[in-house]
Amino acid sequence: MVLPQVCVTYLLRESEGVLEVLLGKKRRGLGVGKLVGLGGKLHPGEHPRSAAVREIDEESGLFVAKESLQPVGMLTYLFPTKPAWSQESWVYLCRDWIGEPVDSDELSLSWYSVAKLPLGEMWSDAQFWLPAALRGTFTRTSFVFGADLSTAVACDNPDFGLPAVPPPGSLTGE
Repeated sequence: MVLPQVCVTYLLRESEGVLEVLLGKKRRGLGVGKLVGLGGKLHPGEHPRSAAVREIDEESGLFVAKESLQPVGMLTYLFPTKPAWSQESWVYLCRDWIGEPVDSDELSLSWYSVAKLPLGEMWSDAQFWLPAALRGTFTRTSFVFGADLSTAVACDNPDFGLPAVPPPGSLTGE
C-alpha cells in the first residue's frame, strides 16, 4: 500500500544564546489546535524537498533553498480507525532562510525554546523522536495511532518504549 506523502520542516535559530524552533498552531485541517512544524502534502510527482520549500513559503512567507534542508527523519503514521489519515512524512531541519515569518491562514507561528519544547501541545509521537531530530539525529520509525486519533499507541522502534503492536482496546477506545 502506497501512503500519501507529506513533508515537515523545523526551522531553527539562535536567539540570545537560546536555540529556538519555529512551530505553528494549526488553524484548520488535520491536527487543528496542535503545534506542528511547517509542511504539508506533496503534489503528484513533487520531490519532498521541493514540497518543503513550497510549504514553508505558503505557511510562513520565508524563502528556503532546497540545499538548506537537512533530512532528519522518515516517519510512517498509521491510523487504523481512520485510514485516510495514514501517511509518510519526510522530516527536515533548516537553519538558513530569507525573510521574517508571518502567520498564514493555516498556522499561527511562534518561536519555542528547543530545551523546553511544548510537547504536550503536539502530536503525541513528537515526544519520542523530535528532541533527537532537532539535534540532527535521523530516525526511520512507524507509529500507530489509537481510536482517539491523537495518541501514538505502538511503534516499531523498541527504544521509544511503546509496544510493537497496539494494545488490546486501543484501537476501539474500550
